[in-house]
Amino acid sequence: MRTIDLIAQILKAEGIEYLSCFPTTPVIEAAAQVGIRPIICRQERVGVGIADGYSRVTNGRPPGVFAMQYGPGAENAFPGVSTAYSDSTPMLLLPLGHTRKHDRVFPLFSSLRTYESVTKSIEQINTEDRVIDVMRRAFASLRNGRGGPVMVEIPSDLSETTVDPTRSENYQAVPNALAQANPEDVDRAAKALLSAEDPMIIAGAGVLYAEATDQLVQLAEFLQLPVMTTMEGKSAISELHPLALGSGSGVMSEPVLSFLKKADVVLVIGSS
Repeated sequence: MRTIDLIAQILKAEGIEYLSCFPTTPVIEAAAQVGIRPIICRQERVGVGIADGYSRVTNGRPPGVFAMQYGPGAENAFPGVSTAYSDSTPMLLLPLGHTRKHDRVFPLFSSLRTYESVTKSIEQINTEDRVIDVMRRAFASLRNGRGGPVMVEIPSDLSETTVDPTRSENYQAVPNALAQANPEDVDRAAKALLSAEDPMIIAGAGVLYAEATDQLVQLAEFLQLPVMTTMEGKSAISELHPLALGSGSGVMSEPVLSFLKKADVVLVIGSS
């Protein structure tokens, strides 16, 4: 089995159904062979946007994936990746890399060096034996903690090397690690809300990725709390709901501004 085929098998095992991509990269054909549908875009930033939007729609379950060529392809993807980093969007990026003997040789573009500041994690598969370990770490980073783009660089000379085909049979998808708030902190927050005169909720994208929109609505209705969302948290509560104030950031609507000014307790959920 080729290394690139093992990578495609891992993507399939992790539930990936679509691959947004821009030629040329062997990831496209390898993914198609295992039943992952390639979506060819017209420019790399568009492909990143497709993966970003897909992750937002699915709440990262599964995340969007984008594959591109080395050099100019990886360079063109930068604006979209930096936007995903600012918005904490979980997405997997698979740039092809230069051959390992040319890795980070001037003036060749290095994804590892350039993307470090705008990715949650970034790693290169530099030997055939590290494919599974690197891919598992990538999906663990995607599925756990605050979201963000994760990048795995695949050197072009590595993709055609061979690995033991039985290795893909032993691969198990990375689970989600769920965390619980300190019960004492939850009690203090509840008491503060109940004793407040003008409490309100600010809901962020974390509510969406936790798939906790129903619970948010239940809490708001039970305590009759107005809810504002961040820009990334839009649709955490329907904007047609009588308790919804709309979204806000540096710019906000009059209802949001009015309630924020008079609020004495603000419960922020899924935003940091």
